Amino acid sequence: MGALLDLVQLRTFVAIAECGGFGRAASALRTSQPTVSQHVRALERVVGRPLVERTGRSTRFTDAGETLLVEARRLLAAHEQAMCRLGAERPPALTVGVIEHAAYQVLPDLLGALVSALPDRDVVFRLDRSTTLADAALRGALDMALILGVVPNIGGVQVAAMPLRWLAAPGWLLPPADGPVPLVAFQEPCALRRQAVRTLEGLGWSVRITTEATNLEGVLAAARAGLGLALLPTAYGVPQGLEELHCLPPQGAIGLRLISRQGLDAAVETGAAEALRRFFSPVTDFPGPLAERVPIGNSN
Repeated sequence: MGALLDLVQLRTFVAIAECGGFGRAASALRTSQPTVSQHVRALERVVGRPLVERTGRSTRFTDAGETLLVEARRLLAAHEQAMCRLGAERPPALTVGVIEHAAYQVLPDLLGALVSALPDRDVVFRLDRSTTLADAALRGALDMALILGVVPNIGGVQVAAMPLRWLAAPGWLLPPADGPVPLVAFQEPCALRRQAVRTLEGLGWSVRITTEATNLEGVLAAARAGLGLALLPTAYGVPQGLEELHCLPPQGAIGLRLISRQGLDAAVETGAAEALRRFFSPVTDFPGPLAERVPIGNSN
């Protein structure tokens, strides 16, 4: 019997095409880039011809590689169909990244909404900042990500809008016009932080950052302690221990956008988007303008 094509190596080969390179394929497969390279070299030994070639810093498939890619997809699809008919394989878990603002206080319900929409898939959540999640989805390390606003040139669909609120501890008062406003915010880069500073300076105040945090809970804790004012998107009302300040100009709402890795089943993305729209429908009708002006490509 001649040499055989290995399904694991074929899955790696397809991941290179769908994720856009060896490094991204390694992230998507939760393996190392040397392992991806080893799989390609093993396939080349079986086929007896080069499958990829370097052109400067990029890599492209040879004619033999393009032919193998077509056959690999057919073989993998046939294998998955056979395993499903035999009841021997469950589809892999979906990894979904979510910004903390969207999941705050409602993560179990949010998880339940997605699980109900995708009954044949396990769902694993990862909480992080928008830029980190967007990068992970682009690299294929996440299947989907729910992020703030519109990251430039990233595609995806808008599923909701969250109102932006000025938040502070109960009884907290703005300083006199000649005093600096204490602000608590995420560490840079953070577009909402810059928007808050720009708005307050436009009203004639100077701004002093009293607390920087790497996560939402840190910002909320500093605001609850009375260390300053915060501008944050909130999905379901004002967080406990804080009050909304209505004496400052409304900042409208900011979009929630669902993005997906390259190659994800379109039906999975559509089902998730519809579930998220239903879940966030109570806040999507917020009566204010969408804050598209915020350059969220550098936001939290």
